[in-house]
Amino acid sequence: MKMYLLLTALLFFPGITRAQSTFTVSGHIRDAATGEELVAASFYAVEVKKGGIANDYGFYSLTIPSGTYTMRYSYVGYKTKEVKLTVKKNIKLDVELSEETIVMEGIVVKGETEESTVTSTEMGTTQMNPKEAETMPILFGEQDIVKTFQLMPGVHEASEGNSGFFVRGGDADQNLVLLDEAPVYNPSHLMGFFSVFNSDALKDVKMIKGALPAEYGGRLSSVLDIKMKEGNSKNISASGGIGLIASRLTLEGPLAGGKGSFILSGRRTYADLLWKLSSKENLRRTQLYFYDLNMKANYLLGDNDHLFVSGYFGRDVLSERDQFGFNWGNITGTVRWNHLFNDRLFLNSSLILSTFDYQISAQSSGSMIDITSAIKDINLKEDFEYYIRSGHTMKFGFNVIRHRFLPGEFSASSTSEYNNLKLEEKHAYETAAYASHEYDVNDRLKVNYGLRCSMFTVLGPGTVFTYDEYGDVFDSRKYSRGKVIKNYWGPEPRLAANYMIDQSQSVKLSYSRNMQYIHLLSNFTSSTPLDIWHPSTSIIKPGTADQVSAGWFRNLAGNKYEMSVEAYYKDMKKLVDYKTGAEIILNEHVEAELVFGKGRAYGTEYFLKKKTGKFTGWLGYTLARTERKFPAIDNGKPFPARHDRTHDVAGVGTYVLNDKWTISASWVFHTGDAVTFPSGKYIIEDNTVSLYTERNGYRMPTYQRLDLGLTYTKKKTKRYESSWNFSLYNAYGRKNAFFIYFRDNEKHPEYTEAVKVTLFTFFPSVTYNFKY
Repeated sequence: MKMYLLLTALLFFPGITRAQSTFTVSGHIRDAATGEELVAASFYAVEVKKGGIANDYGFYSLTIPSGTYTMRYSYVGYKTKEVKLTVKKNIKLDVELSEETIVMEGIVVKGETEESTVTSTEMGTTQMNPKEAETMPILFGEQDIVKTFQLMPGVHEASEGNSGFFVRGGDADQNLVLLDEAPVYNPSHLMGFFSVFNSDALKDVKMIKGALPAEYGGRLSSVLDIKMKEGNSKNISASGGIGLIASRLTLEGPLAGGKGSFILSGRRTYADLLWKLSSKENLRRTQLYFYDLNMKANYLLGDNDHLFVSGYFGRDVLSERDQFGFNWGNITGTVRWNHLFNDRLFLNSSLILSTFDYQISAQSSGSMIDITSAIKDINLKEDFEYYIRSGHTMKFGFNVIRHRFLPGEFSASSTSEYNNLKLEEKHAYETAAYASHEYDVNDRLKVNYGLRCSMFTVLGPGTVFTYDEYGDVFDSRKYSRGKVIKNYWGPEPRLAANYMIDQSQSVKLSYSRNMQYIHLLSNFTSSTPLDIWHPSTSIIKPGTADQVSAGWFRNLAGNKYEMSVEAYYKDMKKLVDYKTGAEIILNEHVEAELVFGKGRAYGTEYFLKKKTGKFTGWLGYTLARTERKFPAIDNGKPFPARHDRTHDVAGVGTYVLNDKWTISASWVFHTGDAVTFPSGKYIIEDNTVSLYTERNGYRMPTYQRLDLGLTYTKKKTKRYESSWNFSLYNAYGRKNAFFIYFRDNEKHPEYTEAVKVTLFTFFPSVTYNFKY
């Protein structure tokens, strides 16, 4: 703590004082219909050309000289509001914005106005309200905000239809996914075809793939920060949808006479319910479904205190009665307290719980066996924001995470011939302290610099094994409970700068170092229910990534369009991979199956977006390269990562025909992923054995797909609205390769043939949505 306070004082003390003739305007920016705080809403004092964006809880603060001002408040999809103020003292001003319901060409603010992509120091950052994706074409009729982000430059899906994603060459486990600040360790349902995020329960989603702000850490590549709705504090309301394979329902309303609110949102698939009508016994005995339950409540304790309690429960179930069962899921819980010390100092305190586990049950030799694995976290966070004065904002805080890893347990019934096995639990603490300062050097130059110091401590009880070059144990050492087994720490500097060329364009430069102390052990390219999280140890070192990026950003036609070009280079060290044929599940010596190396990723991202009018959408293109180098693989020769793609193009468009009909489309094209295919074969006792010579030395075929959507909105009344969403996935029926396998030709066994497996062609969906 002393080190943290010293760093804060040394780096961020300058400029704390302010002149006596300045005063502060502060408050919250909310939705006029529901009372929900609007994350990152803009505020701007026109006369002095000063402003910013509200924080994650809708709070804003602006310190300006005494005088008369026009305060302008705006948010995407809402009517801009202007308020005349005479500032002679500190003013608390809460503002409510109304949704923009009339589609017009040219609802824009001209000139140098509120914080935007051009004026902020953020790079590689996309913020989206789930409402923006409501009319987009969707697979299975289920809106998925994660799949919308997959259409952004620098982000791509793990495989067709999959909600897993890779960012700027990083692996799947290098993405920090947060739901109300709680890490979600497996963000996928149904083996990856759906994300666990029910869009009806979400308020705001933000992805950061460039320099991470100092308050984020623990992953190398990106942050996907998702905020749940607080609920309607003014009226009871209900909304939901009925789709082909799933239905959902959301209830929300006020608490304690409007001093608080709640939201309860649930979703469930029902393929198993339909199978019960089948004439086939095996289908009637099979269960296949997932469910989500999001809950949140908040209460105003006073003018300066706000309490939030939220939780998520999700589960996937696949089973056949008395034969086998497989279920997995996440549980998260967050208790947050917002406190205003004064009009310029804001505190958010959070206590967070996060758990992921899976259980496999199977009938074997007349006995039932079970395999389980889990990771459980408890996290305490303290985050401060200090609005020093206009153009000076400081953030600082700390967090402590207690990790508990349960690598695996095998148990069988008492009559079984199998022996029970439980791998040792692993315990660790991950701590960090940070501070950052955003500073307007002058009217053109703005910088955001910060430092995060993190530490990881592995604790006993536990056994540490030492392995020889062949992976065999030659020594071991036991540690008692609470004994320090291994300790790592490191500084993580962050820097971002924005130089305004003129009012409509800027250039940016950023650098960040990130460290990752926990690792995903998986033989798959994206998250699966069988993934195992493992801490850094004396053998597994923390991963590090240094990323430099530069970009040009411009707004066109009075802010109707925004465009950007970003280039990045990422250097990654202490990466983890696996020996050929590695066994991950229930392996006490899994560290002997691992190999370690480094990697790099570099590329350019091009983005053009139309933000207003009847036609909106974007076009993105990524030209990139991702490489890995492991001494134990291919004799240390660099090879492309599995998710390396040279070219990646995505286009999205939405056109409002009238107040009832909206059409939409999305198109994607990308280079095929790198893959390891056999280079030859040999015959042993009439059996064909494939010969593999290099890692990821081949390519899948190029991929392309067009999706179409049509939304019909019935005439809205004061109490009710509804719509129908029709989608056609893969509209021109291209048979894209999901995977390719090799087999002996039936007529000529001496020849080997490649067989392409495809998933979806001409896949239609329909969903009915309603709101009371």
